[in-house]
Amino acid sequence: MTWFFGIVAALVVLDGLRLRGRFLSLPRLTGAEGPVEADQPGVVAFTGPGVELDSATAASARELLEREGLEAVDLLPANARVADAMGLMAFVDPKTYRKSPLARGRSATAALIATPELAQRAELAPDSYPTGDAVAVFRAAARAKIYAPRAVDVALAPGMSAPALSPADRLGLIQAVFRRSTPAFLVLQLLMLLVIAAGAAWPGAWPAGLVALGAFHLQPLIATAGTGMRPRDLWPMVLFRLPLELWNWLRTATAPSRPAAEDPVEVRRPGYAELLARNPDRLFEPRSEVCPLCGSHSLSVRLRTTDLLQHKPGQFTIERCGDCGHMFQNPRLSLEGLDFYYKDFYDGLGENGADFFFGAMGGMYRKRANMVAEVDQSPGRWLDVGGGHGHFCVVAKDDFPDTEFEALDLSDSVDEAQRRGWVEDGHRGLFPDVAPTMAGHYDVVSMYHYLEHTRDPHAEIAAAYQALRGDGLLIIELPDPDSPMGRVLGRYWIPWFQPQHQHFVSVANLDKLLREHGFEPLEWHRSEAHQKNDLFGAVSLWLASLAPVGDMPWRPPLTALGRLRRRLVWTIGLPLVGLAQVGDFLLSPFLKATTSTNTYRVLARKSGASASGVIDAAA
Repeated sequence: MTWFFGIVAALVVLDGLRLRGRFLSLPRLTGAEGPVEADQPGVVAFTGPGVELDSATAASARELLEREGLEAVDLLPANARVADAMGLMAFVDPKTYRKSPLARGRSATAALIATPELAQRAELAPDSYPTGDAVAVFRAAARAKIYAPRAVDVALAPGMSAPALSPADRLGLIQAVFRRSTPAFLVLQLLMLLVIAAGAAWPGAWPAGLVALGAFHLQPLIATAGTGMRPRDLWPMVLFRLPLELWNWLRTATAPSRPAAEDPVEVRRPGYAELLARNPDRLFEPRSEVCPLCGSHSLSVRLRTTDLLQHKPGQFTIERCGDCGHMFQNPRLSLEGLDFYYKDFYDGLGENGADFFFGAMGGMYRKRANMVAEVDQSPGRWLDVGGGHGHFCVVAKDDFPDTEFEALDLSDSVDEAQRRGWVEDGHRGLFPDVAPTMAGHYDVVSMYHYLEHTRDPHAEIAAAYQALRGDGLLIIELPDPDSPMGRVLGRYWIPWFQPQHQHFVSVANLDKLLREHGFEPLEWHRSEAHQKNDLFGAVSLWLASLAPVGDMPWRPPLTALGRLRRRLVWTIGLPLVGLAQVGDFLLSPFLKATTSTNTYRVLARKSGASASGVIDAAA
């Protein structure tokens, strides 16, 4: 085990150097010029427990906002506890935090200084974010970053002081970050401490184990010395870090949880009970006897599965056309069925999870934008169909600063996107229904992982043709049903995504659809669009089928035995999830080289002739 603890020691030192770089990159309050007033006009302050914001610090923070063009700044006291300061820097890279629109807002929980305009736009009312509440400051910082995605930063406040957080506050902050995964995080945190402790006593691990322990104790000094930080507990942590961390972990893990507001699961349970009591047949339409793409009667069952995502009741069948190869859900969901299965997935109970998932895809969003930039570097108006909360649009704005981004979606997520300022305008409805009101309005229409959710791909492509100007661009990204991983992983291949995915359109079929509806494909991306999540998704779905994550209002409440089962399954299964991620990265080059990718992307231009034979006069 000598090699193992040698690696641990190296990782601890490297992480300390990484944190040191971040501390050095922090902007710093330098003091306001001129007289300092007791009350600072032009700013709104949210302060944590025991924090008294002095007028000089408030004035300096206001000056920073004005000088840097910021709308909010979170203040990190120079004397913050080692664990609090290093914990913040683990999530915040000052070099990218301000300019990354999808970075999640974080806080040292001492003080957040915001402009009144941002406080009003983000609805940061004092009643909802009370003074003296660490979790409230964290929530205010997170919301500020959403509503001012490129105008929020974290700064070092040399003259500011804040008391140590209580164990209950620390637990509340962990719960605010990790939510339902809080128990798993606490277990993982304990395991890491126990690994460090084991190094000093493991037979045959000496001296590497002691080196790892020493590196762990020296890490706070490596991270903070000479950076402007003066942690009040620096030397106690250097000398006694392991026992102190174990003691703090125990106090945090056993601290009383914050009084909960209304349980959103229990609030929704009666409504779901009423929905589930109705005839389940209403959720489906009659089975189709023909292929929706080519009209063939040659259909066969490709896959039968259940809802592995939300674990709502029901069984779903994917059939394959023997003539054109198109795969589709049959029988498909009715409109009422779509409403039932989408409920609490992207909004409601599922909003935070969906926001986290989409917020982690910044790199993929830029690849999508770059595909358009190669053809048109400055489109005037861009409609993102199925745009949700506007994650793609807010990222693409970096590459297309002069473009007016709009989004369309069925849910109120698109209204929220407009409130955030992530899109200039939001539209609600079915694209084929609203397209006549948008005729010829857009230079670009994008459909990212949208077409597979729709009821009629023909109608969606025709709607894009109608909404685009004479030589407008259409870009589509969707799962590739020809991926061999769909056969290897069976119902655990995540792009099957039942029951939400209605159609699985192959490259050949999409090419035909585009040409039929008056589009000329310009470029296809296969390896560039691949997403490294086949094995990760399969293992996660499999574990969730054994023990679904979280209480759900459409399932009976978990018993104590059920909760124990869930914790055991996910504690044991987490290493498998990690191995699956490694497997995805190792497998990815091979899949890309053989064009066996799980996703593809196409850019097409409106060329003149629609499916109905109508000629676009502007072409």
